[in-house]
Amino acid sequence: MATPTPAQGSGAPAPAGTADGVLPGLSKRRILVIIGALMLGMLLAALDQTIVSTALPTIVGDLKGGSHIAWVITAYLLATTVSTPLWGKLGDQYGRKVFFQAAIVIFLIGSVLSGLANSMFMLIAFRAVQGLGSGGLMVGAQAIVADVVSPRERGRYQGLFGAVFGVSSVVGPLLGGVFVDNLSWRWIFYINVPIGALALAVVAAQVPGHLSRVHHKIDYLGTAALSLAATALILLTSLGGTTYPWASTPIYLLGAAGALLIGLFVLVERRAAEPVLPLHLFRLRVFSVTSIVGFIVGFAMFGAITYLPAFFQVVRGISPTVSGVYLLPLMAGLLLVSITSGQVIARTGKYRFFPIVGTAVMTVGLFLLSLMSPGSSTLQDSLSMLVLGLGLGGVMQVLVIITQNGVPRTELGVATSGATFFRSIGGSFGTAIFGAIFANVLVGNLASHLHGVRLPAGFSAADATPAVLSHLPAVVHQGFVAGYAQSIQTVFLVAVPIAALAFLATWFIPQVELQRWTPAEASSTTAGTASPLSQAR
Repeated sequence: MATPTPAQGSGAPAPAGTADGVLPGLSKRRILVIIGALMLGMLLAALDQTIVSTALPTIVGDLKGGSHIAWVITAYLLATTVSTPLWGKLGDQYGRKVFFQAAIVIFLIGSVLSGLANSMFMLIAFRAVQGLGSGGLMVGAQAIVADVVSPRERGRYQGLFGAVFGVSSVVGPLLGGVFVDNLSWRWIFYINVPIGALALAVVAAQVPGHLSRVHHKIDYLGTAALSLAATALILLTSLGGTTYPWASTPIYLLGAAGALLIGLFVLVERRAAEPVLPLHLFRLRVFSVTSIVGFIVGFAMFGAITYLPAFFQVVRGISPTVSGVYLLPLMAGLLLVSITSGQVIARTGKYRFFPIVGTAVMTVGLFLLSLMSPGSSTLQDSLSMLVLGLGLGGVMQVLVIITQNGVPRTELGVATSGATFFRSIGGSFGTAIFGAIFANVLVGNLASHLHGVRLPAGFSAADATPAVLSHLPAVVHQGFVAGYAQSIQTVFLVAVPIAALAFLATWFIPQVELQRWTPAEASSTTAGTASPLSQAR
């Protein structure tokens, strides 16, 4: 299948009535209100990937079950990852508005139940409910934008969604620290209710009810096979080297199950009338390359950034709240480039430059982070995070724009969910694998820096907080901090060649000009049919 080509014309100004590149009947003000509501929905999903991190030690102290602590995050990421393809297909068939609203409701139910949890098992289960809603929020927000704004104008709005991820990566740990220090860890979940209620109300009132809709047969067997395969592989990377040795029966069984389920998924998709993740999309160079880049970027980004708050709290000895403030340079860099790249893409119709340069800068940023140490200055740390943020801003949402421009509109939802799926599963793998790397090297690094001095009875690295470390003898405290910092340096250093792979892959992204809709194409979205641009293969 060939790469999609643009519609007729050569980028000439859009005909009267579509100069703004939006659906007929939607004013610029209403578009901005819709975008604001969608950003709130995506903020909910992105925020809960990070807000829990600073509260985990407190949660364990309250609910016990420290051996299952990683599952508070893993359950959320896993449910988000495996549900995204189904949300995209359901939105294609029954309308994206109603399923975006359903995703908000499910997410809020999961949030309230998580806040009420009185055991670690209940919290993990309710975090999975949150994750199911999160998958719909991620896909729905980006697909609705593609329904109401033309490909050419989409960049300026999608750049704002990239900014949301940057804000959440900083505000999440910051809010988590504030709630733990001043209220209760339960408020990290309750805070979602007013935000979600506002988003739900605005979406109900402002988002058109008859966006692009295509009748589909839901591929439930393919969805189940894909979900189980992803679950098996994420469990393998989460448990391998930590809960179970890599050379152990449970890990072998998970690996075999993952391979068999992937094979089953391919067989099912070849026979399905309408597969949940159509295999023919992978024959489009735009989709296949952006999926690979998204996976690698998610792997390096989520896997490495997770350790920044831990570095500042343990190595620098600052509180959870202040550690969030230290991440501001990362957010500033991401916000700046994400918004700027969207504006440039909207004006020029060119996008290929941004992921190439973005992944290169991201690679440099991760290397600079690997140089952070107990003796590095705050200025050095801030500049390193700024560089990483600048790189991420040129990649995150630009990949979504490229994917949406390269597939037929009839498959817009499933393609958007596919892009989100690969980035999310990359993040899940990255978090799990970097966690295993950190846990394994920490043991040796601590032994090296403590010079035979034993840690106090009952103390473990998982308990490392500024308050706990302050009670250690000076020589033990210094050795622990040095070993901990060196372990985090290793995580960032391993992420460098992974990010470099993404840089190499971006050179294979083709440039297909982003077009503004003609009146007929814009009207086809409300009528639920595919435009000529969408049908071009």
